[in-house]
Amino acid sequence: MSWLTRNRIIGLLMAAALFAVDQYIKWLMVGPLQLRERGVIDLLPFFDLRWTQNFGVSLGMLTADSVEMRWILVAMTGLIALAVFIWMLREKAMWDIAALAFVLGGALGNIRDRFLLGYVIDYADLHIGDFRPFLIFNVADAAITIGVVIILARSFFLRDKREQTDTDDTTDDRGNSPAET
Repeated sequence: MSWLTRNRIIGLLMAAALFAVDQYIKWLMVGPLQLRERGVIDLLPFFDLRWTQNFGVSLGMLTADSVEMRWILVAMTGLIALAVFIWMLREKAMWDIAALAFVLGGALGNIRDRFLLGYVIDYADLHIGDFRPFLIFNVADAAITIGVVIILARSFFLRDKREQTDTDDTTDDRGNSPAET
C-alpha cells in the first residue's frame, strides 16, 4: 500500500471517527442526560450544556424556516461535503487530508441531524459569567472550525514555501526555465 493510499484511508477513518463521536455525544444529550427536557446543565463556571435546536447554518445564516428550506440546506451542505470528500481524495499532504477529514466528519454529523430532525443539535455553551462570546455549538461545529483553521493556516504560512519549491523545480540557478537554456 502506498503512503498516499494510507494517508487517504487514515483521513477517511478520522472523518468517520469524528462523525461517530459527534453522534454519540448528541445521543447522550438527548438520551441519558435528557438535556432537551432539562434545558441547561451547569458544569463549570465557564461551560454549560444548553439545549439548542439550530435551524440555520453557520452563524444562523440560511435559516430552515420551512420544509423546502430544510431540504435545500440538506442538499447544499451535502454537495459541500461531497466536494470536501473529493478534495480530500486529491490531496497528498497528511496535514491537508487531516484538516479536510475534520471538516468532512463535522459536516456529516450536522447533515445527519438536519436530515433526520430538521435541525442541528447544539449544546456546548462557553461563557464568561453572563457574557457569551461564542454561539452554542457541538463537536461537529468544533471539528469544522478546527479543519478550516488548519487549511487557512497552511495556505497562508506555507504558500511561500510551495511557490518557492515550484520555482526551484522549473528554473535553473539563474531563474531560466529549461526551455530558455
